[in-house]
Amino acid sequence: MRKLTSLLLMLMMSLLLLTGCGGTESKQEEGTVPTTAQVQKQKITDLVGREVELSVPVQRVVAIGPGALRLVTYIEGAAMVVGIEETEKKSNPGRSYMMAYPDLKKLPSIGQGGPDTAPNEESLVSVKPDVIFVCTLVDKEKADQLQAKTGIPVVALSYGDLATFGENLYRSLNIIGTIIGREKRAEEVVTYLKQNEKDLGERTKNLADGEKAKVYVGAVSMKGAHGIESTQAQYPPFKYIGTKNVVDETGKNGTVMIDKEKLISWNPDFLFLDAGGYALVTADYQKNPAFYQSLQAMKNDRVYNLIPFNNYNPNIDTAFADAYYAGKIIFPERFKDIDPIKKSDEIYQFLLGKPLYADMDRDFGGFKKLELGK
Repeated sequence: MRKLTSLLLMLMMSLLLLTGCGGTESKQEEGTVPTTAQVQKQKITDLVGREVELSVPVQRVVAIGPGALRLVTYIEGAAMVVGIEETEKKSNPGRSYMMAYPDLKKLPSIGQGGPDTAPNEESLVSVKPDVIFVCTLVDKEKADQLQAKTGIPVVALSYGDLATFGENLYRSLNIIGTIIGREKRAEEVVTYLKQNEKDLGERTKNLADGEKAKVYVGAVSMKGAHGIESTQAQYPPFKYIGTKNVVDETGKNGTVMIDKEKLISWNPDFLFLDAGGYALVTADYQKNPAFYQSLQAMKNDRVYNLIPFNNYNPNIDTAFADAYYAGKIIFPERFKDIDPIKKSDEIYQFLLGKPLYADMDRDFGGFKKLELGK
């Protein structure tokens, strides 16, 4: 009897030890909330000023509208997503978060999606999310209506000023972190973005006006591909490195369509082309080579390729990658320690968990000098 009792005690101790070891070695699956997390009611003030009460951390999320899903993936919330918009399932080269998380396309559809569409309440309810993150599609009134119709907490997000992103973007990331139980990750992402912005600014902060080269970016994507006339005022990569974007003199913000003749009068020192519209530029060059050959940047062999980042709101990762590359080209001495390819992969790895430069190079030609007409 004593032997049997001793044997049973030994077995129980072994089981306890095994359980303890398993608990310390197991790693939480990315994107999931620990089962021990204490769920509690919390009030969140969203980006349209609404106070939303919900139980946090949540387990099931959806993100609708331009760029909402991107922000969730930055906070490592991809595994919590239970449905995506139909537009996210389409082929969208350069949409970095879908490149990093291709399995998201296997999830149920929660509506058509797109910048000019209304949320599909029935589809949203069908996947039973704990929260609906929404970007751009709703104002305060429409957010309230969506919440009332679905019975699901709706939290509005924002990218803020698209020239510099800034506090509204950072607030959005922190709100997501709070709601999905990843506050630390949100803080890390915000810190990382601020550090990169500061680093870019520090490298060029003492430039004299004469050192600020005149630059122009053409073929900027805007709800599709466009030619040399499509550009962007307050273009983030140029804004970050303090160079002179000739389009800023228009006083506008965001994408702009210019008269081609205006480009001749601006006559920039450097010409960058968004790879998304490069084919249209080359086709136009064949029709009118004299126009392009009259530009100083063409004469001096200063035409460069940029990876497109305007894709259902900006791919913030690619915008920073482009900024470092543009800095390397325009101010080589101030960026001599930067390898744009390695820096790009560092950015993609940190924000999305996967180096994506090779994929961008495959789809868009990567960072390189361009030779129009050759």
